[in-house]
Amino acid sequence: MSSQSLLVPGTLSPIRSVPVSIARPEYVGKNAPTPYSGPEVQDAETIERMRVAGRIAARAMEEAAKLIAPGVTTDELDRVAHDYMCDHGAYPSTLGYRGFPKSLCSSVNEVICHGIPDSTVLRDGDIVNLDVTAYIDGVHGDNNATYLCGDVEEESRLLVERTRESLNRAIKAVKPGRQINIIGRVIESYAKRFGYGVVRDFTGHGINSSFHSGLIIPHYDSPNATTVIQPGMTFTIEPMLTLGTYEYDMWEDGWTVVTKDRKRTAQFEHTLVVTETGAEILTLP
Repeated sequence: MSSQSLLVPGTLSPIRSVPVSIARPEYVGKNAPTPYSGPEVQDAETIERMRVAGRIAARAMEEAAKLIAPGVTTDELDRVAHDYMCDHGAYPSTLGYRGFPKSLCSSVNEVICHGIPDSTVLRDGDIVNLDVTAYIDGVHGDNNATYLCGDVEEESRLLVERTRESLNRAIKAVKPGRQINIIGRVIESYAKRFGYGVVRDFTGHGINSSFHSGLIIPHYDSPNATTVIQPGMTFTIEPMLTLGTYEYDMWEDGWTVVTKDRKRTAQFEHTLVVTETGAEILTLP
């Protein structure tokens, strides 16, 4: 396990502005989004708009990831992704979602998810997850990936590599007629081969005109995930694997989730649409 010192909260920069010409999701300026009441199966026109949103989110994440290096702050990564989305007419979906203050999530080392970009300086040997969602033309596209910063030791590199592979395997398991729990079954069985924990309380989700539609995609074999997969469904798969326990603590900011044993964790995510034969990834650059 890495000997890096544990993270502590940094200092937040001012909230970034978004041009007034860019449409906001309905939840901006509210305490919570309006609950989604529409279908989980989307029509062809909505799916095409989601392809556009997904592509922008993927490219924004790529642009931010190019800067990952020792000495760079997570706030600088946020700035790059924010500017890319705004320059392409998209609103950064996380900005103002339930009060979240930034345009991406940056989760470093023991942070499972929802890390807030701030003055934290990346160090040689860190691993950092970037989670970027773009909103444009009334729909969202959501993706994340874990990146290596400098010279990363083997245990962490393997965790990152295997977490990516768990997502790939889960995507291949998506077939119409199967239950949602096939996704978690595939991820959990693969993770157990290496003794990894699989985070349970943070999941994939339905996504469309709503950032989180209410459909839940567990990453472990949940007996309750019996919804049958149908063509046209749109949702994310985003496994979070840990070197130790899947139990967690929450920082006082109400967002940053860290492993209870403070061991490292990695995550990867794509937004998908179910096809007649499998799944298409909508968050490709």
